[in-house]
Amino acid sequence: MKPHHFAVSKRPRLGSIIKHGIVELPAYEAKMKSMQSSLQAIQQAYIGTRERAVVVLEGWDAAGKGGIVRRLGWAMDPRSFRVHPISAPSLQEKGKHYLQRFWEKLPEHGEIVVFDRSWYGRVLVERVEGFAAKREWQRAYEEINQFERLLIEDGIRIVKIFLHISAEEQIRRFEDRMTNPLKRWKLSYEDFRNRDRRTDYEVAIEEMMDKSSTKSAPWYLIPTDNKPFGRLAAFAILIARLGRGVNVNPRPLEPGIVELAARLGLDL
Repeated sequence: MKPHHFAVSKRPRLGSIIKHGIVELPAYEAKMKSMQSSLQAIQQAYIGTRERAVVVLEGWDAAGKGGIVRRLGWAMDPRSFRVHPISAPSLQEKGKHYLQRFWEKLPEHGEIVVFDRSWYGRVLVERVEGFAAKREWQRAYEEINQFERLLIEDGIRIVKIFLHISAEEQIRRFEDRMTNPLKRWKLSYEDFRNRDRRTDYEVAIEEMMDKSSTKSAPWYLIPTDNKPFGRLAAFAILIARLGRGVNVNPRPLEPGIVELAARLGLDL
């Protein structure tokens, strides 16, 4: 499972994706535990440094974004890890440039921040549903590329992941949410309404990746009909991108700590 296999280098054709990798649960559990440990080590290496990162999670409704966020949360120290679930802008936010509310949520030094949906809403839902005029969403591609370029030049690592599921698997997951009382909160009227416009969303998603998958901030497109496969692929990408060039070896103890420990009779 190599991260570069999922990188988008040209306009994808979502309708042509028919192969979805499969990982069985025993293998998944062992690999996930190892990957969570790796991400935990990367996060600890960020603390106290100028390293910081942004993870952008986009995907179809019921594609598995929540599952990835939960497993990140189980591994990360919450003191330097934040998740921003992005919904429709408030009335106040609508009166400002659409990127402004994201500027305010960017990571501080040592932090990793996840956007569960993101500024790409301008060229996805706002485009398809008519919330943005054509001239606005067409202009947004260059605005977004410039925004991400500024973040990267300021030292922020960016990882952009899109989770793709087939139309058949999506409806199966909708049915599961309808019948499972513990999952009903995930289902909304918009989920079904958006599904009716799947073809329009496919066009918007393909164009989004074509125009905003850059060398410094590429999109990674993961087929996730099999949830374990999708989660492991996402974690492999995160480890590769967030850990590139990062020394994850444990830091040595400060000399003063060693001396104090010795006075207390501690054997280090």
